[in-house]
Amino acid sequence: MNPHLHASYVEMRVREVLHDILDPMMKRFETAQWVPFPIELVFAFFANPQNLPHLMPAELKTRVEDVRMQPPPARPVAPDPARRFQSIAAGEGTEILISFCPVKWIPQRVSWTARIVEFAWNSHFIDEQIRGPFAAFRHRHGVTSETRDGVEGTLVTDDLKYELPGGIFGNLAGGVVGKQLEQSFAFRQQRLPEILAAAARQAIRRA
Repeated sequence: MNPHLHASYVEMRVREVLHDILDPMMKRFETAQWVPFPIELVFAFFANPQNLPHLMPAELKTRVEDVRMQPPPARPVAPDPARRFQSIAAGEGTEILISFCPVKWIPQRVSWTARIVEFAWNSHFIDEQIRGPFAAFRHRHGVTSETRDGVEGTLVTDDLKYELPGGIFGNLAGGVVGKQLEQSFAFRQQRLPEILAAAARQAIRRA
């Protein structure tokens, strides 16, 4: 990892730990998954908001209703031409409106608007809820190149911090929300290698 990026990441985590101590109402959910695909492909896939529904369980019926795109910084030029992807990416300031059905036996859809507040190519991006079901929600999507058993791949990390509405009463539902997050990310981790394999095949055909 670039030493400057590492120092920045350590500083960020220190700030987050201090914030957790000062604000005990905030919940945290973290997960990680290694996938045997290059970092350029993995980051490009996650940076395209239109790919979000493919990562969500079908019963949530997730839809991207609107995207107000802001361009990211210039994309780094990969030495390998096969990794110079041309996919769209949601840069800092982009706002994404999605809707989903959180309770499968109730057809009522819930709207959620998130804004990208930080973006660094092939490193991470952060989105925060600006309107939605949480009192506060912040999600850091991270990627790191990592070779395992001689296979080049990417470690995908997710760090979610959220606060439920309703103060202490809302936090009584924390166990339910935590379970839903576990199930959603378990589904995503099961599906992600298959989805990325399809994305890699499409990239080869376009090259």
